[in-house]
Amino acid sequence: MDVPVSALRAELKSWIEKARAGEEVVITDRGIPVARLTGVQSADLVTDLVREGLITPAQASRPTQEAPPSTAGQPVGSNGAARSPGGLSSLVRRIRR
Repeated sequence: MDVPVSALRAELKSWIEKARAGEEVVITDRGIPVARLTGVQSADLVTDLVREGLITPAQASRPTQEAPPSTAGQPVGSNGAARSPGGLSSLVRRIRR
């Protein structure tokens, strides 16, 4: 369905509702298509990626990590938990090299 820019401005809410309902609205300027208005699906990204076969869901739950018995003298993260010396930051440094 095509709609001129002037009509879109005058009745924006109704055109948005049409796009939300699944219609594709092509916006024209002096008869030339310039943009497309479509609805956005509400499914989350992970669900879409699984459905498209790009990722597979986990087969088992992730194990929980226990805190080390003594955290005295170890670096502490912003959340107050002890950081391991070979944690994520060291991994990032290795990748950047």
